Amino acid sequence: MTVKPDWLRVKAPQWERVGNVKEILRDLTLNTVCEEASCPNIGECFKAGTATFLIMGPACTRACPYCDIDFEKKPKPLDPTEPARLAEAVRRLKLNHVVITSVNRDDLPDGGASQFIRCVEAVRTISPHTTIEVLIPDLCGHWEALELILQAQPEVLNHNTETVPRLYRRVRPQGNYERTMELLQRSRQIAPWIYTKSGIMVGLGETDEEVRQVMRDLRAVDCDILTIGQYLQPSQKHLKVDDFITPEQFAAWKAFGEELGFLQVVSSPLTRSSYHAEEVRGLMERYPRQKLMTND
Repeated sequence: MTVKPDWLRVKAPQWERVGNVKEILRDLTLNTVCEEASCPNIGECFKAGTATFLIMGPACTRACPYCDIDFEKKPKPLDPTEPARLAEAVRRLKLNHVVITSVNRDDLPDGGASQFIRCVEAVRTISPHTTIEVLIPDLCGHWEALELILQAQPEVLNHNTETVPRLYRRVRPQGNYERTMELLQRSRQIAPWIYTKSGIMVGLGETDEEVRQVMRDLRAVDCDILTIGQYLQPSQKHLKVDDFITPEQFAAWKAFGEELGFLQVVSSPLTRSSYHAEEVRGLMERYPRQKLMTND
């Protein structure tokens, strides 16, 4: 087994640090991507009383070879009580900012957009001052479903690019790089006041120039926020790590992204797409945007 470098060593979370969050999640029967995807930052985030909720899961209809979430061709029907339970967790945890993500649900006509909307609405009702980030799948290019999610007016629309185009077939075989860029571009066009965000993993065999080109492509569709983090192999059955990227390289990408005009670049070995997501509240104060959409 490949030995991780020192900069990737994280202390195991202690129960007294994460117990309160776990107890609330168990009580309300909720899933988090923190647990399902074996996130290395679970101790830090749970200690701070934050979590990224995983809806419509825990099983996914795609079997991406990098991901630790379980695959199931025919997952369970949507739970109509899930939005209310999620909103109650937000209330109990007193979250200022919540991230709502999901497994891929290619079995649903709208890719699960309706459940995202119900969750956003439930949080707005019970915790109106909480800002909301939705980390959505590609919806199989169902752009009407995307527009409905945007009409629910989350503050942040996040969709991960994951890797460079050359590696898509191996890393994200059911995804499509051009579709990901189109989703982010359409989001900006439909609701220009909503902050758009994307993330990529590195250490899978990409080159420095390929990463920089993805960054240029994301800025070309006016993406606001970028996260870059080290891929870590969840188990022996998943894709192997090709290389452990140094903190200095992550710093170089952060500097390059800021030169390109991203409002925020979070780039470090342990960065994940929802890591320190609550910092977007400060970004919104520095770069305020006026909502223009009216509901007919």
